[in-house]
Amino acid sequence: MARLAGPPARRCREALGAVTVELAVTAFVAGAVVSLAMSWLLVSRLERVGERLGLSEALLGLLAALAADIPEITASVTAIAHNQRTIGAGVVIGSNVFNLAALLGLGAVVVGRVGLHRKVVVLGGAVAMWVAIACLGSVLGVVSPLVGLFLVLVVLVPYVVVLGGHGRVLSRARLPSPWSAWLVSAIDEEELELVVSVHPQRGRPKDALVAVAALAVVVVASIEMERGASTLGQHYAVANVVVGGLVLAAVTSLPNAVAAVYLAGKGRGAAALSTALNSNTLNVLAGLLVPAALIGMAKPSGEGFLVAAWYVGLTALTLVLAYVDHGLRRWAGWAIVACYGAFVASVLAIS
Repeated sequence: MARLAGPPARRCREALGAVTVELAVTAFVAGAVVSLAMSWLLVSRLERVGERLGLSEALLGLLAALAADIPEITASVTAIAHNQRTIGAGVVIGSNVFNLAALLGLGAVVVGRVGLHRKVVVLGGAVAMWVAIACLGSVLGVVSPLVGLFLVLVVLVPYVVVLGGHGRVLSRARLPSPWSAWLVSAIDEEELELVVSVHPQRGRPKDALVAVAALAVVVVASIEMERGASTLGQHYAVANVVVGGLVLAAVTSLPNAVAAVYLAGKGRGAAALSTALNSNTLNVLAGLLVPAALIGMAKPSGEGFLVAAWYVGLTALTLVLAYVDHGLRRWAGWAIVACYGAFVASVLAIS
């Protein structure tokens, strides 16, 4: 068949392009709305299931963070599976930068001060910094994704085990008494706030079924959202790092941002910090390192280094500010938000 040429063919291609764009916009908007709305239902039902299983408040908070992270994790895995690894890495790492600004920085700006115990900052912050550095090393190709995954699990698994039953675990670990006492005190201080902020009703079997159904809907909607965003990015020649690191990262993180600002407003500083740091850790683990270990990581690039370096740097800055001042005051919140603005500007400049 002869190749179409001339004005009729051009108009046909333009019409097909318009239809493709409309479908992509619909997929992105509908996917975002459905995935974010259903993620709230998923979080609430998983919390009830966790309460029925007798999980500690700290583990319930971790479970809630994982459920709220499903949109960005799914979007990242979908992009990596479609060989759009820059978008996949951008979703996870850009989401983590956004989390620090929206969950902690914006929370401090809105309420004036987010009070934090230093022990809580050190305990959660040590894990968060370790994961951020492992993420940076993997993105730069210093270590393979598999080694990066191992480095994260080496720290994360003991952390989760201690959160699940710190008294029993620490007594069996035979750590020096000062270390055990410090860890128990740090976890107790966090759980004193989490018991108020995360206290769901006891779940029933139907809650587990609702959670499974909500998870399926969130996954499907998040896949469509990522595909829609990727199609629009390709159509308008938008750089992958912008699509993943800015657009998808911000949209998929909105549920966590709303929850953290609410917790900060209620004076639950440790719960807000836990939400932000645990969310970032789980993003790196499930959204980047696990799929990258199976499929592969994007080749080291200037864009990848930029986004990952901002993640490490803003994590360190936030933790230092929180430790020095026993929390985050409004000026510190503005500083963190301003850093996110600089991050956005630098990504746009390099793309």
